[in-house]
Parts: sequence; C-alpha cells; structure tokens
Amino acid sequence: MKKLALLLLIFCSMQSFAQKPTALPHGMVFGKKPKDVPPVPAAKIETLMGGKIRQTTAIVGKVLKVKKEQGGWFNIDAGNGRIIEAHFADYNIKLPTAIAGRIVIIEGVAQRQLIADDAQHLAGDTATGKKQHQAKVNPKERITFEVQGLMIDK
Repeated sequence: MKKLALLLLIFCSMQSFAQKPTALPHGMVFGKKPKDVPPVPAAKIETLMGGKIRQTTAIVGKVLKVKKEQGGWFNIDAGNGRIIEAHFADYNIKLPTAIAGRIVIIEGVAQRQLIADDAQHLAGDTATGKKQHQAKVNPKERITFEVQGLMIDK
C-alpha cells in the first residue's frame, strides 16, 4: 500500500511539472513582424477610420480572449464595452490561449461590418420596378481585423 501511495505521489508531481504554462516574452511575434509604424490605440480605431469601410493600420490593445487557437481568432478590447474581433489572414498560425490579458500590437486591415437596410429587404421592388441596393453602416457595427502580424508588447 505504501509503494502504491509513493508511486501515485511521484506520478502526480510529474504531471504538475509537465503542465506549467509557457511564458510568452515581450517581443514574441506571430505571423509577420509588425512594421515600425506607431500603432493607434484600439479605442481610437473608429476615429482613425472616419467614414472608411476598410483601413490598413497597426493597433495596440489588450487581448480579451482567444476564441480559436488554430487560425488565431481572438478578441481585443476597443474601450467602452466594444470589442474588435480579430483573426489571422494565415490560417496556419496557432495562437496560444496564454496570450489572453496581454497587450499586443497587431498590423493588418480593419473593416467595418456592413448591413443592408432591413426596410429595403422587406419592401422588395420600388414603385419604379428597380431594386435599390444600398448598404449602410450599422450604428452598433462591429469592427473586424484581419491580422498579418502580432507582437506581444506587455
């Protein structure tokens, strides 16, 4: 019985050593290294974009959570309860979940999600017999970010 308890203790201690999280050091890069362009805070990306639908830029922000490791799907805090949904352009990138809570610099393309006006969908054809196709920016729009490169800042 003592040998069994000792064997169990040794096995459990080996498992606890094997499960230490890997440290993600400052400057660690996933994908392409972001260029030396001063990044914009994630909370100011909408101001930077203005009325544009797409904007190539670099932003700095805090990773809230990793949604999917393969392909690097994650959320960044954009301030005021807003979230930027980001993913890598290269699906072969594997982003560790340990990056959650870290400040990162990402470079790529920010894009507003567009919706068609619901009233137009319900109305169908207009009186002239032509369909009007207009897209408008949703007042509660989401911003997505296609990442080319990510670097851990803090």
